[in-house]
Amino acid sequence: MNFIFISPNFPDNYYLFCKGLKENGVKVLGIGDQPYYELKQELKDSLDEYYYVNSLESYDEKYRAVAYFAFKYGRIDFIESNNEYWLESDAKLRTDFNVNSGPKIDDIPFFKSKRMMKEYYKKAGIVTARYHMVNDLKDCEEFIKLVGYPVVVKPDNGVGAAATYKLKSDEDLVSFYNSYDKNIEYIMEEFIPGDLISFDGVCDSLGNVVYPTHHIFPTPVMDIVNDLDDSFYYTEINIPSKVYDAGQKVLKAFGAKSRFYHLEFFILNKDKEGLGKVGDIIGLEVNMRVPGGFTPDMINYGHSINIYKIWADTIVYDKLLWRDFAARKYCAYYGRRHNKQYLNSHSDVMNKFKFNLKMTREMPKALSTAMGDYFYIATFDTFEELMIFRNFMGE
Repeated sequence: MNFIFISPNFPDNYYLFCKGLKENGVKVLGIGDQPYYELKQELKDSLDEYYYVNSLESYDEKYRAVAYFAFKYGRIDFIESNNEYWLESDAKLRTDFNVNSGPKIDDIPFFKSKRMMKEYYKKAGIVTARYHMVNDLKDCEEFIKLVGYPVVVKPDNGVGAAATYKLKSDEDLVSFYNSYDKNIEYIMEEFIPGDLISFDGVCDSLGNVVYPTHHIFPTPVMDIVNDLDDSFYYTEINIPSKVYDAGQKVLKAFGAKSRFYHLEFFILNKDKEGLGKVGDIIGLEVNMRVPGGFTPDMINYGHSINIYKIWADTIVYDKLLWRDFAARKYCAYYGRRHNKQYLNSHSDVMNKFKFNLKMTREMPKALSTAMGDYFYIATFDTFEELMIFRNFMGE
């Protein structure tokens, strides 16, 4: 099997995907914009060959790299970056080289357009927020009369929570309408009074869940980005059956196969007319890639597994081979901001939670807006301990 991994050096934990493939006998071929001599040794050891490009933004350079690998090694079986930013480029390469193991360019609108996602959620039987495509101001006002304030506006084809805003009044609406980039298509959605969760994991070539996980986000990413607030979320111990069932239905509806997935939902915490009742699941967004940052490592720490190896096993053997399951723990992520003053210093944190902490480090700048500048990952046996950690970190 020939597997081309785009940008295997970023984030720097991604070498573990390559390592898992290499251990399974896969020929792992990397394409990246970091010179080979600068790559960490663990990544070099996990690659059969690396092709340096001046810029990953250049499709022509990546095309030539794939063509070189195809000429040298034969048919390419997989092209993946596991990164949302390169999702469209990956799909175009698959299309141009007839690689059928993932989405092709015609599939991408359904994975990136928030409006088109709703059709697939509907196919899966999952309710989504009512919406309006931003055009005339009067039409926006009519939509808001139907759903009420606040409303959320964001690019229909966007990455993460970038350029996402909550409008709470007519003044906010007019301010947004007069200032937003008219060259970008925006979608306006009713605000969902609920708790943000995700259903993450790996699925096989038929879209069946191979290994599922579940995360809770007490503060929506939109608020973290807009307010440059601290980032806190955690890996849950148990997955409610309704979350698992909704996630599986969405994967089937979208035709996902042989990949990581990150599906976002809201659980309503109050009734809302026209939307649902308390406890109902509302579809938010579908991301056919690895959950962001160092979340795979959180899954490993919380579940005592190697999710990188589980993914690699699924790619090669199309099933779960991991059998050494241990008791699960809560795994918390806390990202702090450099421009904030905290009551408890870094040393205080290290001393108080020295038996819980698994990873602490600077967050790469490209990810820091949504995830904080410096982060801590820690595991806990109980929810009460988890909350003590959160409160201590935020004071």
